[in-house]
Amino acid sequence: MTAFHRSTLARAGVVALLAAGGLATVAAPAQAADQADLQLKPLSYELAKGVKQAKAKPFKFQVDNTRSTVDAKDVRVTVETKGLNDHMVGVLAWDGCEVAGTTFSCLLGDLAAGTTEDFGIPLFSTGGRGEAGTLVVTISSATADPNTEDNTVEHEITVTKPGYDLTAWVQDVYADVVVDGDGTGESGLKPVKLGETAPLDWAIYNDGSRKATGVAYGITLPAGVTFAELPEGCVEQPLNGLANAYCEDSGVVLKPGQFYTGDVRVKIGADVTEPVLRPGFLFASGLDAAEGSPEEQPKVATGAQRKAFTETDEGDNTAQFDVFVDLTVQPTPTPTPTPTATPTPGGTPTPGATTSPAAGGGGGGLPVTGVQAGLIGGIGGIILLVGGALLVLSRRRKVVLVAPGDEKSTD
Repeated sequence: MTAFHRSTLARAGVVALLAAGGLATVAAPAQAADQADLQLKPLSYELAKGVKQAKAKPFKFQVDNTRSTVDAKDVRVTVETKGLNDHMVGVLAWDGCEVAGTTFSCLLGDLAAGTTEDFGIPLFSTGGRGEAGTLVVTISSATADPNTEDNTVEHEITVTKPGYDLTAWVQDVYADVVVDGDGTGESGLKPVKLGETAPLDWAIYNDGSRKATGVAYGITLPAGVTFAELPEGCVEQPLNGLANAYCEDSGVVLKPGQFYTGDVRVKIGADVTEPVLRPGFLFASGLDAAEGSPEEQPKVATGAQRKAFTETDEGDNTAQFDVFVDLTVQPTPTPTPTPTATPTPGGTPTPGATTSPAAGGGGGGLPVTGVQAGLIGGIGGIILLVGGALLVLSRRRKVVLVAPGDEKSTD
């Protein structure tokens, strides 16, 4: 599912705070076997004062379909903005959304059973700091949902002091993913074959109003997946039997509207028996000081600067991803019978044959036993361990400018 990804939001084009109005989508009743039990979870909570409309922060939400064995078709998000203070916060609806007064509704796409996806609602600062009101967000789908109580979130928005604000983003792993920091135009992607490698498309955005000086990050892979390639300077250290990498770039200077990434490839185990491996995690944090030779010459941060540089919203520093696996294996060719000599009483050998059975019973895939149970309950511990282990060699990575314009003072 590609419509969930961030790049669509980065090109948001419709300001939503308009006149009163509403739009809702209700799934039609269906049999329990045809139901997808969705859940909506907020991941972002705070917006840095001074974030401009051109570099609006996508407030992250997660659509969870892990309680279902049925795919959710045509997942849609409906956003009501009338509870926000428009003198403090502005909202954008991305291209293709239906706008009706203060409400807009957008089609996100399909969500496979047993998986999650993130999407973002772009917000920007229009005034001062403080409580900025409530954003009401609702998800629905063309597939009936037996429990809609957790499909709506009344999310309170807070505008905080100016600062950097890192947001982690990572795309689900497929064989033919384009590594470009977004999922735009990527549909019909192919799962990764057993024993083969695939790229991990990931990015750390600065969605705040000031520079981030130095970036540290960690990547945790699902069981059955290992690292095939990592940026120089990363350190691998297993965690609870899972592949983990801890990395730090103390020289990078990440301006508002920029993102940071590096080359990562992962390998699928040859003995994997699940079509979806989950969950994987990307965790990011700022270092609040720059060392080395980045593109922009760093300066030593003073105590006052360090205070101003404090992370605005740590709730969206973690991104979750799934790995999709092609369990289809080619049948092993049946070996040609090898003649063997069987002695007879007359001493004349009688031809016979010994044949080995074809591997896999004549073809097909390995047994599918259902989606792997996620390690969701351990995410808090993983984040703590990652945060405590981000002390490695420094190396400058790729920094790509998303939107033009230099940082301006937002005091």
